[in-house]
Amino acid sequence: MTSAVPLSPHALVKLSLVLLFCALTARGEELPAAVRQTLSNWQERKFGLMMHWGPYSQWGVVESWSICSEDEPWCSRNGRPYNDYVAAYEKLPTSFNPQRFHPEKWAAAAKAAGMRYVVFTTKHHDGFCMFDSPGTTYKITDPSCPFAADPRADVTRAIFAAFRKEDFMVGAYFSKPDWHCPDYWAPEWAAPDRNVNYDPAKHPDRWQKFKEYTYTQIETLMSGYGRVDILWLDGGWVRPQSTITDEVRAWAGMKPWDQDIDMERIAAMARGHQPGILIVDRTVQGPWENYRTPEQQVPDRPLDYPWETCMTMGDQWSFKPDDRYKPARQLIHLLIEIVAKGGNFLLNIGPEPTGEWADVAYERLAAIGAWMQVNHQAIYGSTPLPPWRSGKFAFTAGKDQTRYIFYLADEGEAAPPATLLIPGIIAPRSTRITLLGYDQPLSWQQETAGITVHLPAALRQHMPCAHAWTFAVH
Repeated sequence: MTSAVPLSPHALVKLSLVLLFCALTARGEELPAAVRQTLSNWQERKFGLMMHWGPYSQWGVVESWSICSEDEPWCSRNGRPYNDYVAAYEKLPTSFNPQRFHPEKWAAAAKAAGMRYVVFTTKHHDGFCMFDSPGTTYKITDPSCPFAADPRADVTRAIFAAFRKEDFMVGAYFSKPDWHCPDYWAPEWAAPDRNVNYDPAKHPDRWQKFKEYTYTQIETLMSGYGRVDILWLDGGWVRPQSTITDEVRAWAGMKPWDQDIDMERIAAMARGHQPGILIVDRTVQGPWENYRTPEQQVPDRPLDYPWETCMTMGDQWSFKPDDRYKPARQLIHLLIEIVAKGGNFLLNIGPEPTGEWADVAYERLAAIGAWMQVNHQAIYGSTPLPPWRSGKFAFTAGKDQTRYIFYLADEGEAAPPATLLIPGIIAPRSTRITLLGYDQPLSWQQETAGITVHLPAALRQHMPCAHAWTFAVH
């Protein structure tokens, strides 16, 4: 944890503005004005929804990875012969028929939870397209898929439309590698790992075909699916050779091959159709990674660039039966900690093969929403405030210079102590301290280590929310 360092209100606000300025520039690289505006808008929204969904949900397996032959836990096939398994996996679209798919219900639940943007998997590594992609029959709108006859068959279009109606920013997840495309995993050779299974330098015409295929798919999403705010590109091993480091080679098992997909051309096309779009070329860094995406983790401290923790609500990105969903208290605390460190929280739910969410997912969102109704002003549009996190406390600053201090409850803790020392805060005598959700000001006094706040007994017996409480220092 960062140690508490008392600062004056003027210094706190000044530092918050500096951090905000750093966040609005991509590692010192100037972005077009429309992109800067989108980035600012995205950062103010703080809380988003991600969904991994495809025919693989019928088996409840980890999305895509079981057809990759790497010796990793997420590539398990439970002892089945590889070729037999892949043949069965590729037939999953012929039984994919999510008749309970109603994206309006998802959008309403996400909005009520306080989420303000969505990122949907239009295509994962297995190459199956959840949109009406050109150049392939491996898609949900192909007649071989029973759901193709449904008016909602283009689920990407339906999801984007439903969430836009609720004023969400819309993001398209898209996998750069494509394990179904014969110009990425060529059938003439074995596919020993996640990478292209031939040397693009030896077969430039074939790699060019794959580049054009990828470009055309992305252009379809950019030009035919309405406003798109985020192009969220996964598969960071598909990258120029010049960007391959020992660290990248270690996690991707890469040969020294150039898998340059021509991001400059893709980005120019995307912004030709969507001038303000954010591009997230994950892990590659550089001009096409407008924000970074630490996966399943929260950084130890604020970062000097825009970032977003992407994390699962359960144990797995995609649906699996009897998944273990994180408790509401843990999810709320994660949101607070991420926002206090200047990041956004992209929380993933894996829809069931029927097209619904598990009941527990709705329950978790409802609990988060009840908390957000009381405390949202300390979340949206806030900036990091030193000491960011100290023990059971987290800190943010509002645009109006209000300082917000979150008290994170222990398991079973129904209220803060009657007398509470908030560390690292210096306040003039004229300062007014309140608890969000409670109208009356609280009595307090300045101490050397911070401020001591007193909570009336009546308040402690009827706290305005559960799991965490927010003090506003005006």
